[in-house]
Amino acid sequence: MLRSHVHVRVVTPITTKGFRRAEDLRALEVPGVTVSHVEIASGPASIESEFEAALSVPGTLARIIEAEGEGADAVIIDCMGDPGLRPGREVVGIPVLGPAETAMHIAAMLGHTFSVVTVMRRLRASFENEAALYGLSGKLASVRSVDIPVLELETDLARTNALLVEEAAKAVELDGADAIIFGCTGLMGCAAAVSEGLARRGIIDVPVIDPIPTAVQVAAALARLELTQSKRTYPAPPAKPLVGYPDLHCRWPAAAE
Repeated sequence: MLRSHVHVRVVTPITTKGFRRAEDLRALEVPGVTVSHVEIASGPASIESEFEAALSVPGTLARIIEAEGEGADAVIIDCMGDPGLRPGREVVGIPVLGPAETAMHIAAMLGHTFSVVTVMRRLRASFENEAALYGLSGKLASVRSVDIPVLELETDLARTNALLVEEAAKAVELDGADAIIFGCTGLMGCAAAVSEGLARRGIIDVPVIDPIPTAVQVAAALARLELTQSKRTYPAPPAKPLVGYPDLHCRWPAAAE
């Protein structure tokens, strides 16, 4: 029997206040689904490198543990690098989703191939590595970029959308993509404009996947069905001393064993 109400927590793994607006997430709520939000307290201002992704992980894990303790039924990590995804699944019992993994699998369901349109050229290897990790290298047509830093995406939103349309069109026409994924969660809300821009070019049959709205609905569905990650794949870490991380110390299920 489906659960009548579920609570999805979105954890933004950066410290920039206002990057993720609460009203944007509330717009994703539907009857029976509540969406809440937190940022990490310490870490990078934005994530545009593996280094910054690594620095975000301890704070992200603390927020994931906190979410379960506060009664959330599922957690989404608000970054296409999926930082802390696998360790996050080890330390809680509720489903933890990364928007990149979720969007890539949805795209692979909706089309034979997909392309990622992201912010910076330097992220290409990261997305190719993610596709390999998620078993989808053969589905990844290309990784393209608009070369706008994360924190500048809304400075000139019309320009951002125009560049997204340009690169998405190239992904379809030159790279053979059957679906488009936004390669940054900071692009949330741009899918309609990009779909309309592609339609003006005669490209009307390619889904444009906005990762956070997609992940929220998938997370809600898993929570309603009472499905979560396998503890055979993601067992709780062994209990042992942990120095310098008070928000994580002795919080794991295995620590009580």
